[in-house]
Formats: sequence, C-alpha cells, structure tokens
Amino acid sequence: MTITLDRNTRRSRRVMNVAVVMALLPCVALGAVLRLPGITQPQESWPGTVPAAVACVALLRARDRPRAVAAVAMACAVATFAQGYLPTPLMLAPLMLALYWVAAGTDRRTTRVFGLASMAVVVIAAMLDNPNGNLLLLRTVGPVLWLLLPLVGGSHARLRVVYMESVHARAAYAERTREEEARLRVAEERMRIARELHDVVAHHLAVANAQAGTARHLVPTRPEQALRLLDELTVTTSSALIELRATVGVLRHSGDQDGESLEPAPGLDRLPDLVSTYASAGLDVAVTTEGAPRPLSPGVDLTAYRIIQEALTNVTKHGAGQGADVRLNYGRSRLLISVTNDATATATATTTATATTTATAPAAAGGYGLMGMRERAHSVGGDLRAGPRPQGGFEVSTALPLHSLAPEELEAAP
Repeated sequence: MTITLDRNTRRSRRVMNVAVVMALLPCVALGAVLRLPGITQPQESWPGTVPAAVACVALLRARDRPRAVAAVAMACAVATFAQGYLPTPLMLAPLMLALYWVAAGTDRRTTRVFGLASMAVVVIAAMLDNPNGNLLLLRTVGPVLWLLLPLVGGSHARLRVVYMESVHARAAYAERTREEEARLRVAEERMRIARELHDVVAHHLAVANAQAGTARHLVPTRPEQALRLLDELTVTTSSALIELRATVGVLRHSGDQDGESLEPAPGLDRLPDLVSTYASAGLDVAVTTEGAPRPLSPGVDLTAYRIIQEALTNVTKHGAGQGADVRLNYGRSRLLISVTNDATATATATTTATATTTATAPAAAGGYGLMGMRERAHSVGGDLRAGPRPQGGFEVSTALPLHSLAPEELEAAP
C-alpha cells in the first residue's frame, strides 16, 4: 500500500508540473508581444519566447533539482532581457517559480544567495539595453519586488513543512512515550499485586500450618484445646479468602457495577488482630510503641503493616525461638520499625543459616519475602535492612517516611 501511494504521489506531481509549464508558456508568449507606448522593444517575439520556453521546460525538474533549475532560469532571463524586453511579471514567471522551489526546498543561506544573484543579473541585463531610458523604476525596482514574492512564499512553505514535521515527530514521541508509560504502569501494578498476594498467602498459610500442626499434637492429650485451634484455623482461612478477594478485586473493570465493595487496605490499626493471629499459632509477639503515634498516609500505613506481617511470617516459618518483638518508633518525619526474633543462643547458628539462605537465595528457593519487603519500603521512599543479630536471632528494620514521596522525590532520595 505504501509503494502504491508513493507511485500515485509521484504521478500526481509530474502531472502538476506539466500543467504548470503548459500554463506558463502562454504567459511568456504574451509578455514577449506586450508593447508599452514610448518604449522600444524587439519587433519579433520569438527571440524572447525561446529562452523563456527553455526555462519553462527546465521547471519540470524544479522539485528535484531546484538549484540547477534556478541557474538555468537566470541564464534564460539574462538572454531575454539583454535583448531589450521589459522585465514584466509575465516574462519573469519562470524565474519566479524556480526561486520559489529554491526557497521551499533548500536552506535559508542558499535561498539568500540565489535570490540576490537573480535580482542582480535581471536588473543588470535590463539596464544594458537602455541605462538612461524611460521606465527606470520598471527595470530596476520592479524586478526586485517581483522576485521577492516567490522567495517569501517559498520560505513560508519551507517553514510550514518543518513545523508539520516537528508536530508529527512530537506526536510520534508522545505516542511512543505513552505506550512505554502504559507498559511501565502495567508492570508496576503486576509487581504490586504479586507482593500483595505473596504477603496474604504466605502469612495466612504459615499461620494455618502452625495452627494445624499444633492441633494435631494436642488431639491425643488436649482435645478441647485442639478443637479451639481448629476453630481459629477456620477464622484464619476465612480471613485469607477475604484478603485474597480484596487483592484480586483490583483486576476487575472499573465499570463493573455488579462487583462487591472491596475491603479497605489494612494498616497499623489492625496490628492487634495480626498479633492475636500469630498468638493462636504459638508465637508470642510483644509490641512496643515509642513516641506519639502520628497519622500515616495510606501507602505508608499499608507498607508498615505488610512489612511487619511478612517479618512475623518469616519468624513463624524459619525462627528458632517462640517469640518476636515488634518496636514502633515515631519520629518527627519518619517511622522506625524493627521486628526481632528472640532466638536463644543455642539456636543462633540454625537461625543465622536459615536467615542467610532466605536472604541470599530467594530466586533459587522461591522465597521473595525479603525482596518484597525491600520493594515496599523503597516504593514509599523508605529503606529496609535485614540480617542476623550478634546476640542471636534475626532482625528486620525499616525506616519509612510518614507520608509517601512523590516520584521525583523518590528518584532524588538515597
């Protein structure tokens, strides 16, 4: 299709060029026979018509070779006006059209050079025949003004073409940038949903596994306590289903009017419920708050909750001890969170090895807990560190701003 369009365009241009040449030939012939009272001109019209006709024929290649055609048109104009013909617009028509294509198809410097050269040679050729005769202005000022018209028109056309090309380039760049931005947003949303699903599934399955294992060991000796753990296991699985529905609900279309209202994103206000859930799984969690609690933005609130949730889940799965400490420190502009596992000294080696394996080989073992926590912290402008403690156990600490940072602030943040 593109080749066909190009062929049609070239064919239409050739037809237009031929039509212009056929229209200029009568004009040139009329200019050669035009007589003014009191002005002596050659009696024959063909000496002026022939050079002008040659210039008209050369205009067939004016689009492709504007400089060469303009040079031919200037030579023909000199040959015509040196014989005594008046430089009227009819006789200047071939040169004017050639100068138009020079201005439209070349740069400003070339246009200026050809324009000044054409004016000079036409005025000099017109003055050679009768330098002191009548109609001096018609032989000098007239050609200059008439030759300025195509130069101005061609320059305007060239600027118009440059402007349209820049508009198209900006539109193409905007379209390309829009597609790249859309792909980036889709990737970010997929990562966000993946983190949410990982946190929800890992947390509830770890708690459910601990509750089921404890209930299995208590069935022979303490059946009542085992039944209570099984009831709590039902609550845990129900909570998992609710959070999964809320997380996957963002994949619905915005215009879905039949969809149920989604549950608000969790925050630190649900930290007591989270602690009680782990307590039912046999993990003793102590929460300490330092400083006056400050309001957090929704993104930071969710990030803090998910980091604590994932850290406690890792303690449940990998920790050697039976307890964990959660410390919240509210500063002037940041919230400091630390989650530590109070593993005993005898279990330090086991805890350190487990933590190191989890931190250094998430891709190989399939564990993305620490990676997800770091991504969450960085997404709001915070930082996270995780590693074994010198006195034993494992610690996850993060510093989060009280309010999420803007994208340009995230790029500038260390």
